[in-house]
Amino acid sequence: MRALVTGAGGFLGLYLVEQLLARGDQVRALARQRYPELDRVGVEAVQGDLRDAQIAADACRGVDVVFHAAGVAGIWGPWSHYYGINTQATENVIAGCRRHGVRKLVFTSSPSVTFDGGDQIGVDESVPYPERWLCHYPHTKALAEQQVLRANGQEGLSTCALRPHLIWGPRDRHLIPRLLQRARCGQLRRVGDGTNLIDMVYVENAAQAHWQAADALEPGSPVAGRAYFITQGQPVNCWQWIDEILTLANLPPVSKAISFAAAWRLGAIFEATYRICRIPSEPRMTRFLAAQLARHHYFDIRRAEADFGYSPQIATVEGMRRLAAELGRK
Repeated sequence: MRALVTGAGGFLGLYLVEQLLARGDQVRALARQRYPELDRVGVEAVQGDLRDAQIAADACRGVDVVFHAAGVAGIWGPWSHYYGINTQATENVIAGCRRHGVRKLVFTSSPSVTFDGGDQIGVDESVPYPERWLCHYPHTKALAEQQVLRANGQEGLSTCALRPHLIWGPRDRHLIPRLLQRARCGQLRRVGDGTNLIDMVYVENAAQAHWQAADALEPGSPVAGRAYFITQGQPVNCWQWIDEILTLANLPPVSKAISFAAAWRLGAIFEATYRICRIPSEPRMTRFLAAQLARHHYFDIRRAEADFGYSPQIATVEGMRRLAAELGRK
């Protein structure tokens, strides 16, 4: 394939670029800044902001498939920031695909597009979008996902959306570093009763799912116009997993706790205070974060298994071994 990967300098994006190259595909890598890692692997690296419609259109010229992995995650910040990067940029990518006759678009979404703060126990893709949103990230990703799925079948474009949950592994610059930083500062608290099960996915498995979906994505195929949860296929206890990661970094397990109800109230107070006082930094607790840390959220991946043969090739135990090797070098 001749492929465009947006967000190619990011955690998932770089692994996807590497896997596509290993398959023999031609790759154009788009990112908002320069990444030495992309220069080292020898791809056609393009710098640009997808909020610019012309940049998005130019990036789509001459490719067969677009992997749109660019986006901004987080639990706090202005609507315009999330909407511009997650939703408007996706509109521009879709328009670029149509303009240049791209045949396939695989969008990196998130399971949080279905999260309303309650438990999600083995839910599949029939679960609806929520009626309320606890922060701007899932809301703007849901809007983008809906645009992508609506675009399926229009002007020869086939589309699908993948929802990888809690991507982790070596070279992560966000999830695990933030976890370890909070632990070192004594800011970690177990939220809830500590029994909640969650899904996650090792980064190489998440990348693999993208090109597997693209390979199967054809007009009239089961993949066309659908969304898919992508996980390790086996949920873990949230707080036991966190403690395992802390152990790999030679840090003590989480010892302090707060009830979900207290964390939810605290999050609401923080949100109101930060909003009224226009504090730009991220609150230590929000309602979304409290719910994510205390509720069950794990998913049924049988649709991905059936429609494009997804199966996590790297087991959680092996992924943790690789993560331990990286943390041991730091």
